[in-house]
Amino acid sequence: MDKERIEELKNFEEIIFYTFNDINLLDNALIHRSFANEKQENSCKDNERLEFLGDAVLELCISEILMEKFPDYDEGQLSKLRASLVNEKPLAELAKKFHAGDFLLLGRGEEFSGGRAKNSILSDTFEALIAAIYLDSGYEKSYEYINNLFQSLIESESDKAVYRDYKTSVQEISQNRFKVIPKYSLISEYGPDHDKIFQIRLSISDVISTTGIGKNKKEAEQQAAKKAIEKLEKNG
Repeated sequence: MDKERIEELKNFEEIIFYTFNDINLLDNALIHRSFANEKQENSCKDNERLEFLGDAVLELCISEILMEKFPDYDEGQLSKLRASLVNEKPLAELAKKFHAGDFLLLGRGEEFSGGRAKNSILSDTFEALIAAIYLDSGYEKSYEYINNLFQSLIESESDKAVYRDYKTSVQEISQNRFKVIPKYSLISEYGPDHDKIFQIRLSISDVISTTGIGKNKKEAEQQAAKKAIEKLEKNG
């Protein structure tokens, strides 16, 4: 590894807020197979083995984080939430946040075809980076790093999952039992623009009517949907 590459990797360490004990691990994480194939040197290995390991490390850490954060969630809820976090799009977004594409070693073909911006390559690179950190410092440090990195995304995705689950559930019940789709209507909104409160009514024909209140329409709708499910379950 030449001095210029070492300097690049040092700059990347500052961006990702992690300093490697073995910088060769970081270098390996940023070598795409197209570059390794062109080099055809035994010493130049691509990041695919690291990607394989990183996928497993990431899934284990996220699983543990979600179990600790959501003790009341069942296996199905945890699986859905994990799947929304550990997939190509969010991982690629995190890689973009780190400007990982700027530090990748790519073959000429991938370079010309815009490989530095491809979600598939960036998400794989992110997984390889996680594996490099794991091999460099062990599970506890990796867990801490992933936990800090994913907290805001977990909050966002867990909110979406709640909205999706309640509204989907009440719609399924309504269609199966009454052959209609629930209707949501805005009753009122009040408060200053920066701190509005919304009140939403959910109605299922003339059978069920509930209201929900929230700081946005989605929150109010999910509260109304939750109340409707409770009524429907109570009435059998």
